[in-house]
Amino acid sequence: MTRVLVVDDEPQLLRALRINLRARDYDVEVAADGTTALRQAGAAPPDLVVLDLGLPDIPGVDVIHGLRGWTRVPIIVLSGRAGSQDKVEALEAGADDYVTKPFDIEELVARIRAVSRRVTTAGEASRVDVGEHTVDLAGKTVSGGVHLTPTEWHLLEILIRDPGKLISQQQLLTTVWGPSYRRETHYLRQYMAQLRRKLEADPAHPRHLLTEPGMGYRFQP
Repeated sequence: MTRVLVVDDEPQLLRALRINLRARDYDVEVAADGTTALRQAGAAPPDLVVLDLGLPDIPGVDVIHGLRGWTRVPIIVLSGRAGSQDKVEALEAGADDYVTKPFDIEELVARIRAVSRRVTTAGEASRVDVGEHTVDLAGKTVSGGVHLTPTEWHLLEILIRDPGKLISQQQLLTTVWGPSYRRETHYLRQYMAQLRRKLEADPAHPRHLLTEPGMGYRFQP
């Protein structure tokens, strides 16, 4: 049974999430502040964390940093802060996904399942299907005679090695081009457009190489 730690200072929300997630066969623990969350995570490491950014004692981003100091547990940020900068900061700190309040419980459960699948399958397969094409990460080949440039390969590999994970623009730019390119978002738009033209059946309406406006990109299997 997947053990989920939910961290939020709203008692009604904690109760609702505990009831709904337990009804879906999750083992749920709750914490009302960041200090308690870090202590509970250290004493009984969870399989996944759902974390609010606006906590009463310490910022949620600091909780992410605290967890990332010793664990790669998946973290889904759940927050009423709709600004893209907050989302980017959470992703940069190490969060795996972001859901904005108010939210639908089915959406949250779907994100939890997607992140759990990603963790389970990460690194298991060197061949990944992207639409009608099969990408061989080890052999650096794509079925159907598709040719990718070295930069396209680097960008695609980062995305498909973490299926379902939202990866920030800054992380992609820094990893692929270097720290001095952190603000050059037009590079990403150009190369993502090229990848979609080569791999997506309908590049104008992609199903696998998805944009999260103002935040980043994700590979959806």
